[in-house]
Amino acid sequence: MDDPLDAMVFSSSTDWPDPLLNRAGQRITEPRQWPGRRREIMRLMLPLLYGDLPPAPATTRLVSLHGAVLRQLSGARLLTCRVEPAAMPAFMLRLFVPHGAGPFAVIVSGDGCWHYADDAALTAILARGYVLAEFNRVEVAPDPGPPPGEPSVPQAPAQCRTLASWAWAYHRVVDVLRTLDWIDPAAIAVVGHSRGGKAALLAGATDERIALTSANNSGAGGAGSWRHQGPGAESLADLLRAFGHWFDPGLQVFAGREHTLPFDQHFLKALIAPRALLTTEALDDHWANPQGSWQSHRAALCVFDLLGAVRQMGIAFRPGGHEHNLADWNSLLDFADAVLRGQPRQRRPAVDPFPGLAPPTSWRATAMG
Repeated sequence: MDDPLDAMVFSSSTDWPDPLLNRAGQRITEPRQWPGRRREIMRLMLPLLYGDLPPAPATTRLVSLHGAVLRQLSGARLLTCRVEPAAMPAFMLRLFVPHGAGPFAVIVSGDGCWHYADDAALTAILARGYVLAEFNRVEVAPDPGPPPGEPSVPQAPAQCRTLASWAWAYHRVVDVLRTLDWIDPAAIAVVGHSRGGKAALLAGATDERIALTSANNSGAGGAGSWRHQGPGAESLADLLRAFGHWFDPGLQVFAGREHTLPFDQHFLKALIAPRALLTTEALDDHWANPQGSWQSHRAALCVFDLLGAVRQMGIAFRPGGHEHNLADWNSLLDFADAVLRGQPRQRRPAVDPFPGLAPPTSWRATAMG
């Protein structure tokens, strides 16, 4: 018999799909019902959008640990090492460790392919007592651009898609961090910018060992909505034309009719609940659809509320464009201090970034009970 989920793929509803309405049409009203609904969402959304993640290896080793003192950063240590998943290519990992014995909370970034954290960000991270773990995601899966004027060429069907491979690499870093007695295994955070933010969100959604997931200016296929396109936002057709290798080939049939998708990106955010989630957005980064990120945030809030985890979900906006700057890092550090360490939250006035923008859903009040 065909899987009933198949019949949901071409839904023509003009409303956003409800994450608290299961495949049998029953309302999820109690936290104990969420794990089953979460499994449904994972089966529905992840293969269609990102394809399958590579299988987890039997073992992952951390080898060749070499260290040097960073004198300019108050005795902090830089450790360089290799992550070696069994029967998979190895990749390099840099660990910046603050002064002290730990155990330390850690922030993992895969953005080394374009921009390792600069001195200002690194100083802020170390001053708060966090380890920063950085790797280069394209060592795990390449990220070729399309030839001029040509669409990108998908990888062979037998291979995993690029975002799924990058998320898998975050998981392998988590594997090895949990073997270190000076790392707090309950305080592992992941972060990424732009396409790295998409990968970080997928990593957090698919690995419950990750305590805090953060994405910066992640846009389409990340925190941004498919259904709500703000002015100048990247569309699904735009994205697939340039970066089709990131996603499952089956996503192509939804280009130009995103409203028929049986999910939106609030489903991805909901998969992280009740663990912590922060998205950081730039108001002038229209291509990354900050309006759509706000709408998907509002639509996912019902799941965090059901699980008693509203304070585990945050979103921060700043002026400016498409970059991962010190303001974004400080927003993450403030949020991490609160959700990982129980420190008082930084008090800021609540400001609606898009006043007058209608709620994205008609079912929120019902879902909230």
